[in-house]
Amino acid sequence: MHYIKMKNTCLLIAFLCSFFINAQDDLFDEIDTDSTGVQYASAAFKGLKIVNFESTKLVAKKELTFIVSHRFGSIENGFDSFFGLDDAVTRLNFVYGISDGFNIGVSRSSFQKIYEASIKYRLLRQSENGFPFTVVGYNSILVNTALEEENLPKLEFTDRLGYTFQVLISRKFNSNFSLEVAPTFFHDNFVPFNEQHNSQYALGLGGRHKLGKRWSINVDYGWHLNRADDSPFKNPLSIGFDLETGGHVFQMHFSNAQAMNTNGFLGQATGDWSDGNIYFGFNLSRVF
Repeated sequence: MHYIKMKNTCLLIAFLCSFFINAQDDLFDEIDTDSTGVQYASAAFKGLKIVNFESTKLVAKKELTFIVSHRFGSIENGFDSFFGLDDAVTRLNFVYGISDGFNIGVSRSSFQKIYEASIKYRLLRQSENGFPFTVVGYNSILVNTALEEENLPKLEFTDRLGYTFQVLISRKFNSNFSLEVAPTFFHDNFVPFNEQHNSQYALGLGGRHKLGKRWSINVDYGWHLNRADDSPFKNPLSIGFDLETGGHVFQMHFSNAQAMNTNGFLGQATGDWSDGNIYFGFNLSRVF
């Protein structure tokens, strides 16, 4: 298992480095200018997520974005589950822009019947001849309503709760290429693997490379830093494609994690790329 983790890490690093070598020119091909004349880098990522991880993109002031996410079952079962369609999970997510730099969100996922509320806020912006990165904070609280009292007789409401704290740091190198790192702390009051600490730490890595006017390839990877020995769960590695079509972004992806909330895909990914145990899915967002 350690070999597979290292192999996945090396694949991601090789992917990111191959683009980094060619990402030194045209640093600010796409920029925003505010009322003070400061020029900011824009559109480092087109979607609110890279694949699994949140991106540094925010919803604009007074806009409402609705995201429908599907993650089908493992494709390794073939026609027995119609390549995962029989075992799909769905997440419905609403994100509203209180301001251009502050968003609130609510969602419901059929994975563990999770309800989640979140805030996302920009701390710093990448600008020409200024700060070299965009920095965004992301916090969420979730309720796992799938836990059953008959199986857990001492279950209390607080056992259902989980929390996420992330710092998202991105840099747009040119009009085609962006990178992000995401130091992450997450806590689950109930963990399915007894030896796992409730408080967990991870480092997210992600990138986007534009393939054409409307297409891009996205990759992200979560490196869990204190996973318990003999844990059945894996680090999530995901590859996807973004398609911009008018008022929405359509994201198609493959991942070894079926869960779509942070605590789930970082803490409970069960798939393994090496044996084809991966999940196909898509996100469809619409701005109102």
